[in-house]
Amino acid sequence: MDFFAQRRVGELSSRISADLSQIQDAISFVLAEILRGILTLVIGIGLIFYISHQLTLLMLSVVPIIVVVAVVVGKRIRKLARKAQDQLAESNTIVQETLQGISNVKAFSNEWFEMERYTSSVQKVVKLAINNARFRGVFVSFMMFSIFGAIVLVVWYGAGLMQKGMLSFGDLTAFVVYTAFVGGSMAGFADLYSQLQKTLGATQRVRELLRGVPEDVNIMEEPLQEEYKLHGQVEIRHIAFSYPSRKEIVVLKDISLIAERGQHIAIVGSSGAGKSTLVSLLLRFYEPDSGLLLFDGKDASTIPISQLRKQMALVPQDVLLFGGTILENILYGRPHATQEEVEDAARKANAHDFIMSFPDGYLTVVGERGIMLSGGQRQRVAIARAILKDPVILILDEATSSLDSESEVLVQEALENLMQNRTSFVIAHRLSTIRNADKIIVLEHGRVRESGTHQELVALEDGLYKNFSKLQFELN
Repeated sequence: MDFFAQRRVGELSSRISADLSQIQDAISFVLAEILRGILTLVIGIGLIFYISHQLTLLMLSVVPIIVVVAVVVGKRIRKLARKAQDQLAESNTIVQETLQGISNVKAFSNEWFEMERYTSSVQKVVKLAINNARFRGVFVSFMMFSIFGAIVLVVWYGAGLMQKGMLSFGDLTAFVVYTAFVGGSMAGFADLYSQLQKTLGATQRVRELLRGVPEDVNIMEEPLQEEYKLHGQVEIRHIAFSYPSRKEIVVLKDISLIAERGQHIAIVGSSGAGKSTLVSLLLRFYEPDSGLLLFDGKDASTIPISQLRKQMALVPQDVLLFGGTILENILYGRPHATQEEVEDAARKANAHDFIMSFPDGYLTVVGERGIMLSGGQRQRVAIARAILKDPVILILDEATSSLDSESEVLVQEALENLMQNRTSFVIAHRLSTIRNADKIIVLEHGRVRESGTHQELVALEDGLYKNFSKLQFELN
């Protein structure tokens, strides 16, 4: 997750499209041309050496100069190509972010701003591409001048040998013809070499991605194994954590809590207290810096990540629906479920009625990120997805905080159906939704400040939870 937190979607899209296209062109065209050129070069040099080794050595005397210039110019071309690919990635990022946030762009009437931002970025790409082409043109011109200058020198020197009777006219003619082939191949190498340098610039960026250490997840579908089946007991023991990109800021400090099987654990606290970070550790998006995370008494690190997450479900505050149909989005919880199982999950999530009100029912296309549905409808589809998955451990990350009162009632009822007989961790800002939790954990500055039931916490004098509760009551 830290990998994706530090990279923008547009940049990654560019890497796997523009950069890989550059590499594909090199493999399918440039390498084939290089092999053909090498074959022509070897045969041509063999023939001219057979005719006259003196003229051949004179012809090849320009090669060291060409090699030195190629190395110097090649580095410059590679650097410019890398910059151009980076700038192209930046341009793609602008497009991606603008299209994803098109409602904000239009709401602020900032179409002109995005157009100028994109135009400026593309102009930088063009400028870098022109500079690259200029260097390539100079390099190719130098190669042509050097090689064909060498051919003129060979003809002049060969004419002198012919006058001395050391070379016949036919041999000189054949030598010049073969030299033209050799010179043409070497001149062609100039353009191929510059193309190869450009490709190496793209390859470096792709290799940076490939060098990243991936999660130890199974990328093939696998069934849940009996030895890793969970019952729902979760223990967090003296966990401390700071994000890899911000090691100097300790987010969680010596957190400990126990959730017994089937218990509902509420986590509250002000913004920045570490609530969402704690959820990320439960899902093993990150590994704690110290301390232990235990499931049914087993160290989380001994359970394969794929096996663990198969038994967990997350309903976030900002629900992401994929751009397909409602059916496909619910099936994301369990791809091989039947239509009847999907509809049963939707009924438990209070989603079936509104789904059937659409002309296409479950085949209704939800649009990019679910934009065709309201916030409450998206939440209920996400809850149906979680119900269909039938998790042992459920995580609700402020699932009702952005809803109106009517939607909140429907979603809260759906959540209660979902939480039955499951160990649940609920992050909530609205304290009214967690009064019946088995245990409420109050976080402050990365530490557990208070712990207990609603009644126990409101009875604490000057308690943090009591102050939260009083403040919300007054606001309401």
